[in-house]
Amino acid sequence: MPQTLAPPAPTPSRAPAPGTAPDPELRALAEAHGLTVSGVRPSLPEYIRQLWQRRHFITSFASAKLTAMYTTAKLGQFWQVLTPLLNAVVYYLIFGVLINTRKGVPDYIPFLVTGVFVFTFLQNSVMTGTRAISGNLGLVRALHFPRACLPISFCLAQLQQLLYSMAVLSVILLVAGQTPTWSWLLVFPALTLQFVFNTGLAMVMARLGAKTPDLAQLMPFIMRTWMYASGVMFSISVILKGKHLPQIVVILLNGNPAAVYIDLMRFALIDSFTHKQLPPHVWAFAAGWALVSGVAGFVYFWKAEERYGRG
Repeated sequence: MPQTLAPPAPTPSRAPAPGTAPDPELRALAEAHGLTVSGVRPSLPEYIRQLWQRRHFITSFASAKLTAMYTTAKLGQFWQVLTPLLNAVVYYLIFGVLINTRKGVPDYIPFLVTGVFVFTFLQNSVMTGTRAISGNLGLVRALHFPRACLPISFCLAQLQQLLYSMAVLSVILLVAGQTPTWSWLLVFPALTLQFVFNTGLAMVMARLGAKTPDLAQLMPFIMRTWMYASGVMFSISVILKGKHLPQIVVILLNGNPAAVYIDLMRFALIDSFTHKQLPPHVWAFAAGWALVSGVAGFVYFWKAEERYGRG
């Protein structure tokens, strides 16, 4: 009896492995119908254009986050001002009274409160930026938008919060005997430069935090160390006087970006804080830090655009 042979089974077609180039015929077919790869990173100019198109979303999202931050508190938005004020009171009692860092610093209360408010702006921008992606994965995975909208909006929310605090700071300055002068207008360029610096740094931390969520638990310790090295509760020039420290240490303390922006705000608002207490070329330092952080942070964040929310 003749034996029949079964026809050979068809060889299944293999899908291209992840990360390999698609079939040229499929690529040509997709291009012919205007299809593009899902989630591909746009060019840098196109990315900037997309961000500009969503500027209203960024501002609205910032205001919504700021409002939602204190909705469950009975004092509501008042905590935006009360929190840095309470911190200033604690620092005054510990550093100004017990450790006596107010010695040699005229107008110590305006000096301290200005430093606390400015550093709080930096600290909150970095902390919220670290969680910008990892804390909003549902939004990132559900909607298509430039992911840089998130860290930018968080920093914008912190700027709004600082502006509310500046009204209280103005009252404190007036009560402490400071008189408004033309130098108060320097607050606006100083805050603009610091906002650019904060946003660039927040973007760096947002990318790092998206890959390593545990980084958010480490940041409070890093920020606290940074605060102690930034002259928030003491005058760096007074502390350095009479001490023979290596020149590199002096340069690092004076060039510390947090200290630079704090010094600019004190110079603008406090009569007794004169240009003699500013490090050399302070405005060049402030602009340089803003440029380096803003540009490098933005490009660094954009480089990983297609990876946010995956895995």
